[in-house]
Amino acid sequence: MTTLLQQIANGLVQGATIGLIALGYTMVYGIIQLINFAHGEVFMVGTFGALAVYRWVLPESVQDQWYVALPLMLLGGIVVAVVVAVLMERFAYRPLRNAPRLAPLITALGVSVALQEVVRLWFPDAEAAQSFPRVFVDAQVDLGPVQISATGLLLIVVSVVLSVLLQTYVNRSRMGRAMRATSQDRDTARLMGVNPDRVIVLTFVLGAALAGVAGVLYGAHLNSVDTNDGFQTGIFAFTAAVLGGIGSLRGAVIGAFIIGLIKTLGGQYLPGGTQYDYVWIFVVLILVLVFRPQGLFGEAERVRA
Repeated sequence: MTTLLQQIANGLVQGATIGLIALGYTMVYGIIQLINFAHGEVFMVGTFGALAVYRWVLPESVQDQWYVALPLMLLGGIVVAVVVAVLMERFAYRPLRNAPRLAPLITALGVSVALQEVVRLWFPDAEAAQSFPRVFVDAQVDLGPVQISATGLLLIVVSVVLSVLLQTYVNRSRMGRAMRATSQDRDTARLMGVNPDRVIVLTFVLGAALAGVAGVLYGAHLNSVDTNDGFQTGIFAFTAAVLGGIGSLRGAVIGAFIIGLIKTLGGQYLPGGTQYDYVWIFVVLILVLVFRPQGLFGEAERVRA
């Protein structure tokens, strides 16, 4: 029983990271029906942006003070991720907004590869995994028979809080109403005074900011980052968004926690161990899509006349 509870805790930590990234996937798709496969690289770029702040900006006198270093690294990671996402939207996706759907999809894959290579050039030793500093309390929290690191607990709390804040913002703010209107009918929203370009940019900014936060906390939790982390984690996040119902914020987060639990529990208890944990994730995804194609919390797509 202790092992089961421990694996559940580990799965929740992994799901928290995936959830913050999945929100960006589902927001962008909900607004412009684009599967932004480069979003995982936005997460990775945010991680390396925070690492650059630690190495080259923070004085040594404050590097060991987590209450100073962590906020500054979060700010650096968010800024880098947002700048990359805005440039991506402006120069890679906006010119293809009215093109066939295959064109922006291929572009997204190209942007993903390009961002990986840029980071490799920026960090000369980025071919290998990079050591990420411990910028939070280095302790284990005992929750009954379960032990969870302080950074893991922070990841879960931040993921849930930011998800709730984003849901509230989208549901209750004026810009949130504009986002929902643009999602339903961009042309009609424009006639009602909404600026779709502004809404779309804001969507990329919010998604990138969440990915930047996830990247910094992910690095602080594992104390190691790699340029391939973006693609791998991005695939999990995309799967979580589809599983939960792409376009649904609540579904993205719940789907992410399900993916995290499947990965840890499948690696522990199902045949094949950790070598087949990816297999079980996609088996569950296939089953959901066969019996509920819109995902767990998505709505069936209406065919427009």
